[in-house]
Amino acid sequence: MTETPASRAIATRTFGWTMLAVMAAFLINVVLTFWFGLPGAGAAFAGGGIAAVAQAALYPAAMALAVWSVRRRPDATLREESQRATALNNFLIRAAFWVVLLVGLGDAVVSFLRVDGLLEPLLGAQLAGDLGRSQYRGLHLHVPLGLLGVAIAAVTRSLGFVWLALLVVAAELLIVLSRFVFSYEQAFMADLVRFWYGALFLFASAYTLREEGHVRVDLLYASMSRRAKGRVNAWGSILLGALLCWTILILGMGSTSSIIVGPLLVFEVTQSGFGMYVKYLMAGFLGVFAVTMMVQFVSQFFEAVADRRDEPGARETASEMM
Repeated sequence: MTETPASRAIATRTFGWTMLAVMAAFLINVVLTFWFGLPGAGAAFAGGGIAAVAQAALYPAAMALAVWSVRRRPDATLREESQRATALNNFLIRAAFWVVLLVGLGDAVVSFLRVDGLLEPLLGAQLAGDLGRSQYRGLHLHVPLGLLGVAIAAVTRSLGFVWLALLVVAAELLIVLSRFVFSYEQAFMADLVRFWYGALFLFASAYTLREEGHVRVDLLYASMSRRAKGRVNAWGSILLGALLCWTILILGMGSTSSIIVGPLLVFEVTQSGFGMYVKYLMAGFLGVFAVTMMVQFVSQFFEAVADRRDEPGARETASEMM
């Protein structure tokens, strides 16, 4: 049977959404395994019981859902699919921004009150002592603020990290003013700058990729036609981009001692006793980076294949408008 352009588009769309669905199943399994104590999908073939089988079944279920989603919209174009993936990514980045904004401000206030001896008079000895433990502060302060951040992201439309850049400057300016004007500086102030700057750098990467703002050596690429660029971007998105993201996710979330899961499980903090208790969240930033970049690479893959096929409606990036 001859393959039509429509069938090729369906195959491309199915591949892209299946990759994202498998990633979602992987993340769900990570949470179920390390936070809820389930045996893991790998244990399904080693006597792990019904729970392990259910976890393993998440992967074919996710793939089936992706195929069904594509089949129910047979006339959707690749550029429309790219926009859908980008819209999903915008929400993820927006939610991450609000989470780090609220958690950063909340933890900085608690750290300020604690280092200046004001926490106990305001909240009592018991609660002040509890807030000095990273596990308690993480569960009872960071988690509620994080959920509030996700809720705010659901009803707002701004990406947010543009404002995060301003907040980084404001936090650094506060350090300068307090140090040289009031001779006051504490560890939590520098922690807040690092916390927000790390979020800005990693959360904005997917948006920068979409606008082709990353530095690239394009001695050959710049002179290519749009179709040739589409071919290069399509292969690069999968073989270089998606592969990098999978490497980060698998190595960072493969065990309890992995670089992402490990700090999150124990609410890891820095050695400075009166700094902010957010080091474990900064390890999670790497996971957010991998997830958002994966989604954006799939979006770019759709867009690149559309360019390769000369589909109408090509998007003009910021670099092309300069």
